[in-house]
Amino acid sequence: MGILSSMYTGFTGIQGQGEALAVYGDNISNAATTGFKTARPEFKDAVAKSLNGMGSSMATGRGTKLGNIRTVFSQGTMLQTESPTDLAITGNGFFVTDGVDGRSFTRDGSFHFDKEGKLISSTGERVMGFQADDEGKITSKMGAISIDRAILDAKGTSKVDLFANLDSRADMSVKFDPKNPDKTSHFATGVTVYDTNGAAHAVTVYFNKVDGHNWEWRAMAKGEDLTDGKKGEMVQQAAGKLTFNDQGKLAEQTTDSSSFNFGKGSKADQKVDFSFGKSIKDGGDGLQITQYGANSEAYKTVQNGYTSGSIGSLKFDDDGRLVAQYTNGEELTVAQVALAKFESPEDLLKIGGNKFKETRNSGQPTIGSPNAGGRGTISSKALEASTTDIANEFINLMTAQRNFQANSKVIGVGDELLGEVINLKRT
Repeated sequence: MGILSSMYTGFTGIQGQGEALAVYGDNISNAATTGFKTARPEFKDAVAKSLNGMGSSMATGRGTKLGNIRTVFSQGTMLQTESPTDLAITGNGFFVTDGVDGRSFTRDGSFHFDKEGKLISSTGERVMGFQADDEGKITSKMGAISIDRAILDAKGTSKVDLFANLDSRADMSVKFDPKNPDKTSHFATGVTVYDTNGAAHAVTVYFNKVDGHNWEWRAMAKGEDLTDGKKGEMVQQAAGKLTFNDQGKLAEQTTDSSSFNFGKGSKADQKVDFSFGKSIKDGGDGLQITQYGANSEAYKTVQNGYTSGSIGSLKFDDDGRLVAQYTNGEELTVAQVALAKFESPEDLLKIGGNKFKETRNSGQPTIGSPNAGGRGTISSKALEASTTDIANEFINLMTAQRNFQANSKVIGVGDELLGEVINLKRT
């Protein structure tokens, strides 16, 4: 009977709108949930009954049913925070976490370090990333992000880069005397060199012009800092030659010797490479050190040694790299946050706690570094806000309420008509 069918049709509408109310209510309740993505109910009409047999266009519907609850992965607003371990994703991708329930994925970047030095999520899962080697280079090895190097070992200087100009007008009659280097050199500049124990030593590099295109350089250290040196004397530890072309550019450089013996438990015969840039002979531009007709001057001196230090602070850069800043002024990359990308993120399974699980329909994740392979970028000291629009959800609520009421009217009308049918017997 059509009247009974209409009542059932109205019931499916009530049931469907009740489920829609639950979805909209969940969206509203998570308006302040970090990384939350709103959902929307998607309805399908129920199987229709053909009035004139198969193939007829005359059919009556049998109501509605909830076909899917789709998660809408729109971009949330970036909220600035004070915590350096708070991370937000702009664009595609999910953070990868491992916990007691296996691997899961999340957009919630409210992370912190636990007592073991592991980076964990707000629900306790370990955050996964790519590990760095001892030199701070990111590798393809993936694992839980952790701080394993609380102390940065001392590193002896192995290279010194000098940026300078040597005056082409220098008086070549001045001859170098190692016993009185300050007064018998054309130019001198100082540099700090670290021994293998991390102790700092003052080294002076002296320059002497030999002829129109050639200079000699000597690196000398204080005698009291050396194994066999005498206090008050400067002792040569490295030496070499520089050749310039007629344009004042470095044409060639050679190193004749380099052997530092600082003693006091440090490694003997420490090799230090004094570099003046890539010469023209070696394919460079020869401009790191020049011979122009201007006063001799050192612009910059860079060396790669340092003393030991402990972690002073941590920070994430825009590429998701975790950088440890040590008390000796050095920085070392520890790891890089991994991001997962899905071909169909809407088909991921919500498991609560701001987490998703992979499903057959979502496809397998492609895990890699941020800002590569279609994955988004990372922002530090920021969190992604919920995508819930309160105003829009209230409109959806009111619409669902009206639909619920309208379907209840269908049942009411059907009930009244059915009562009339029953009353026919009495008349």
